[in-house]
Amino acid sequence: MPLAGWASRVANRAQGGDGETDVALRGALTGVRVLDFSRLAPGPMATAILADLGAEVVKVEEPGGGRRAREERKLRGEPENTFTPGELERRKQSPFERGKFSIALDLKQPEGRKLALRLAEDADVVVEGFRPGVMDRLGLGYSDMAAVNPRIIYCALTGYGQTGPRRDRVGHDLNYIADAGALSLFADRGSARPIIPPNLLADYAGGSLQAV
Repeated sequence: MPLAGWASRVANRAQGGDGETDVALRGALTGVRVLDFSRLAPGPMATAILADLGAEVVKVEEPGGGRRAREERKLRGEPENTFTPGELERRKQSPFERGKFSIALDLKQPEGRKLALRLAEDADVVVEGFRPGVMDRLGLGYSDMAAVNPRIIYCALTGYGQTGPRRDRVGHDLNYIADAGALSLFADRGSARPIIPPNLLADYAGGSLQAV
């Protein structure tokens, strides 16, 4: 989504351009702007719910879809930095991508950081799911965002919290449900050996909680 597109809609709202529309028809969060830096399931789950409720969600992603997408294309013998038609079609159908705008920024470059902060100036909410300290090192932590937008709500999703002995530990859905003891509920009858659940549990629950 072009940066000017968000700016023009912000200006239109400021002038009362869409202020007469019935909120019940538009969604309870219509007019709320969400900047989504998250990658894996919990963050996109949270922002998808916010988009369903009418929020304007801008997904900030790496150029070309990121390292994982590039590696998968390389394995398939496809150009590494270009979205394939199949990928674009899957993105349309993804429950995590519904109702969102998208912009590709290289946050490790000064221009990418500058554009991200420009978007933050007009956002109401920021969602990120990196390990503690990553956004601070990029110059996009809470203090950086608050400097350009003091009213920003900053949601940092991590597996084991921002502080404490596990703060830097990498985790995924299986780790979380195992730590919570929930994985023990998934086992063949008469067996104590757990099996991998058919879908994500902690990721969806965590994302839903942040949306609430």
